[in-house]
Amino acid sequence: MAHDSGSRTLISAAQLRRGKGRYLYWALVTLVVLGFTLVFIGPLYWMVTGALKTGQEVAQTPPTLWPRHPDFSNYVSAWQNLNLGKLLFNTFYYAAGAVLFQLVLDTAAAYAFSKLRPALGNVILGAMLATLMIPTIVLVVPQYVTVIDLPVLHLNMLDSPFAIWLPLVTNAFNIFLLKRFFDSIPDELMAAAQVDGAGPLRTLWSIVLPMSRPILGVVSIFAVTYVWKDFLWPKLVMPSPETRTVSVGIYAFSGGSSQNEIIAASVIAAIPTVIIFLIFQRNIMSGLTAGSVKG
Repeated sequence: MAHDSGSRTLISAAQLRRGKGRYLYWALVTLVVLGFTLVFIGPLYWMVTGALKTGQEVAQTPPTLWPRHPDFSNYVSAWQNLNLGKLLFNTFYYAAGAVLFQLVLDTAAAYAFSKLRPALGNVILGAMLATLMIPTIVLVVPQYVTVIDLPVLHLNMLDSPFAIWLPLVTNAFNIFLLKRFFDSIPDELMAAAQVDGAGPLRTLWSIVLPMSRPILGVVSIFAVTYVWKDFLWPKLVMPSPETRTVSVGIYAFSGGSSQNEIIAASVIAAIPTVIIFLIFQRNIMSGLTAGSVKG
């Protein structure tokens, strides 16, 4: 019995070549693509166009699909009235610190689990991965208690960037990603480095890190986007107006500003993350798939 040696699909090639089957297939594909496009692009479109509308037009029902009289001055007003320059600078600063801490400490932990293989390393890694099952909201109270009175040192870290940086270091998911990538690096390279007299740190710096640029880029992007979108934790640990992040700052001004200005501020705040994604989207995919198959 002859069989198709090519790829197997839910709909056979013979059915696709028939008249009704072909049209039905492409109609379903088109509907699915349009549906997902509306789901993902719709809120962005509403946000961008809403920033160009007047306050009355934003609040009217039913809403208009396009502003009757587009007004770009809303973006200027939002930038000036909400002090977005300071808020964006604070968020960039916190994100850069989060990237630095995670790259240094999470990379060191993943390298130890993958290549140095300490005693009870798998047990410790398993316990770390088990923390991913704990809802993030459950950890807010103990983390906040720790921040207001750091054990041993008895320091209050409110309004300090370390209140944002230190909790992000203990990221089990990033450590797992890095470890899986390091596992794919051949042990022969590590052995060759040891023969040449390179110690663990020299091997990490000269061999492992240069080969790990894709996954390091993914971890960096995750750190930036997490800091950028987080709201609850920065609101708790950064109560002063001078130290607020952009999401907390926009929320703080939402009570005294017009709705179209708030929407314009949200558009400005979203632009950096969109640019980062468009620039590094290939790195994200290559970093997530690299190391998934060892060989």
